[in-house]
Amino acid sequence: MDTPNLGIPERLAARMSMPEQHEFLRGRLSRRKVLASSFTAAGTVGGIGLLTGSSGGAHGGAYGGGAPAQVASSAPVKVDGRLVAPFGRHLAFGADPKTQMRISWQVPFAVKSPYVRVGLKPWELSQKIGAEVRDLHTPSLSKKLPAVEQYYLHAALDGLKPGTTYYYGVGHDGFDPASPERMATIGSFRTAPARPERFVFTAFGDQGVSYHALANDQLILGQNPAFHLHAGDICYADTTGHGKETDTYDARVWDTFLAQTESVAKSVPWMVTTGNHDMEAWYSPNGYGGQSARWSLPENGFDPREAPGVYSFTYGNVGVVALDANDVSYEIPANKGCTDGKQTAWLDRRLGELRADEGIDFIVVFFHHCAYSTSTHGSDGGVRDAWLPLFTEHQVDLVVNGHNHVYERTDAIKGGEVGRPVPVGASTDPTRDGIVYVTAGGAGKDLYGFGPGVKDSYEGHVHDHDHVVTFHWTKSRRPDPDTVEWSRVRYTGFSFLAVEVTAGAHPRLSVSALAESGERIDHFEVVRGHAAR
Repeated sequence: MDTPNLGIPERLAARMSMPEQHEFLRGRLSRRKVLASSFTAAGTVGGIGLLTGSSGGAHGGAYGGGAPAQVASSAPVKVDGRLVAPFGRHLAFGADPKTQMRISWQVPFAVKSPYVRVGLKPWELSQKIGAEVRDLHTPSLSKKLPAVEQYYLHAALDGLKPGTTYYYGVGHDGFDPASPERMATIGSFRTAPARPERFVFTAFGDQGVSYHALANDQLILGQNPAFHLHAGDICYADTTGHGKETDTYDARVWDTFLAQTESVAKSVPWMVTTGNHDMEAWYSPNGYGGQSARWSLPENGFDPREAPGVYSFTYGNVGVVALDANDVSYEIPANKGCTDGKQTAWLDRRLGELRADEGIDFIVVFFHHCAYSTSTHGSDGGVRDAWLPLFTEHQVDLVVNGHNHVYERTDAIKGGEVGRPVPVGASTDPTRDGIVYVTAGGAGKDLYGFGPGVKDSYEGHVHDHDHVVTFHWTKSRRPDPDTVEWSRVRYTGFSFLAVEVTAGAHPRLSVSALAESGERIDHFEVVRGHAAR
């Protein structure tokens, strides 16, 4: 790979790693200015205050501090703001989905005074909230790739009313979403209800950019989900996935991905965590600087500067925990130990808090590398060693992974063995049977398969196997052969997970997997303290 100096003295560049060159260039090229005080006063929508300011918090650093900012482009090109259209809108919850929402988007050129307009009616966007800009510079990583400047904008909405639909538009000087000609750009979202009620959420991993990814997105939108979980390997700008500076990488793929995803993510909070293809080694620290620039995620107990894909939130009667499996992976160890054990300690505390909360019926955990799978990457022993004892102790109800580009679902697993078979259509009780693990990696990237002689087995096409020959990764980074009985459902098509959550006297998780054709390929129920069928 050529060493791009881009203004770095040649002798100095030869001694610097790519992240060090990146930081050097940022210091030279960034010309941020703090916005004028026009957005500093908190406003009111429907009698509920909306606090202005950055949603970045600890994400700030090189990508912008705590105050709204504007960026002057390092390039000489200047474009009239009237001609610059925002794109790639994506929502995420704050720490409290009842009262907090983060709105993020992208612009192709630097703009002045970016903001969000918010209101309770699409034609009355009376509240104006200043946005933070996190500009991201990617140097030319080879002769075939140009240097790339990307501008990601973020606004934090706090003090919202629970269970309320809000309308919003994103803009900047010269582009007002409230003007009649811009009304088509208005989006909306709904905050979490004050009390638990029925809702649906969706999940998958390993999407990338493809027609299959787009098809899955449209089906997901049809589920009317309250939120979506993306279990890592988000867009595959890094196609190699080793977490090394020599990986193949094209930052422009993010532009395409965010445009592809906008049809869903502009109204459905798109909650991501990090996979191995999200360790983009050119950005400090730990290759997560790009992640921090593009996403605003809950900051509720774990330092996002170390692992921005680690957080939790509660929605209704469900507690959701996002983890960064790169920190514990035996298979791909580039970031192994990056939190020095702090993520696992946080997980223990957080699961304990959720299980002690009388308002929480179910705990769902999602991360990238598979705890249990028989497809191409097998299972990651690092995940098992670090986290499975905690999942068992705190009686986690459902675990969702990606990494393997298939759909695979286990029986209920207890102590590493089948605690109870869970065929298609069955129910299981985690307090008695163990935990069901779902690999939902068929979101849109090229598909994998299963081992020789192992048939797909899914609803309407059941081919049970007494055992499946597979492997798991060991601490020495070697695959250790396994013969397992827990691989219950297998499907090598594009698919995603849809979970209907019921509250009340008989709470349950009704879990379904849907193919991109809309056909249901699996379903089962998770109940607690009830006799399972």
